[in-house]
Amino acid sequence: MPAISISFNRFLLLLFLQTAVVPAAWGQLPEFDQQQMSWLGDRIFANECNRNFSCLTSWNEGEDFPSLGIGHFIWYAAEQQERFEETFPDLLNYYKQNGYELPLWLGSLPTPDSPWHNREQFLDESDSVNMRQLRRFLAATTELQVMFIVERLHNSTGELFGQLDASRRAALQTSFYDIANAETPYGLYALIDYVHFKGSGLAASERYQGEGWGLLQVLEELQGVEADLDNFVIAATRVLERRVANAPVERREQRWIAGWKNRLQTYLPD
Repeated sequence: MPAISISFNRFLLLLFLQTAVVPAAWGQLPEFDQQQMSWLGDRIFANECNRNFSCLTSWNEGEDFPSLGIGHFIWYAAEQQERFEETFPDLLNYYKQNGYELPLWLGSLPTPDSPWHNREQFLDESDSVNMRQLRRFLAATTELQVMFIVERLHNSTGELFGQLDASRRAALQTSFYDIANAETPYGLYALIDYVHFKGSGLAASERYQGEGWGLLQVLEELQGVEADLDNFVIAATRVLERRVANAPVERREQRWIAGWKNRLQTYLPD
């Protein structure tokens, strides 16, 4: 994977100046150096793709959408309504905002919708010129994808704490920053990866039987115990097991829980 050259501290400062969300709390985040930022991107790529180049363009069996890039960003077709947050169009906008030139075919699409209508079509075109070009582009721009993932955590945090009542906000913020500063760089990695992996927990659509599975639910599950990485992993495991138990039977989510638990274990120092 290409080295990620941007300074995390400079990027975080830029985010702070642009959005000014909970500024005192963001001052408590640990600082990542260039090597740690590269490590973060490699971890995410390993989690989603096992560092497999061909996996940069995927359509998993049992899903109704493709997953692209080191973070497996979701892309829906026109008029497609799904439960999960779509992220690839936002990533494409992020490329444009940062001056990146998209592959010609990708940048000239008439709409921001996925051009593939089903998994069969996607797989049939997996070795096409356009798909090979897309994989090369995604492999060459991993640093921007990591920046995008980090910014998702930042934006989710402002929304996450902004809508809570004062007493609940204080308790969850304390847990959040305790985890962020736990055994650097693992604590911040755990938060960044979990938001990317399972969302902030705010989206009303991301519920089974009224219960969510994002970072908000993990922080709530963490209340009453020490906010360290071991307990974060235990809390996240419970939240994801509850998701599987609540999921519609036809989704067969039990097949994924072992992999999800393995991913949570990467939040613990080796």
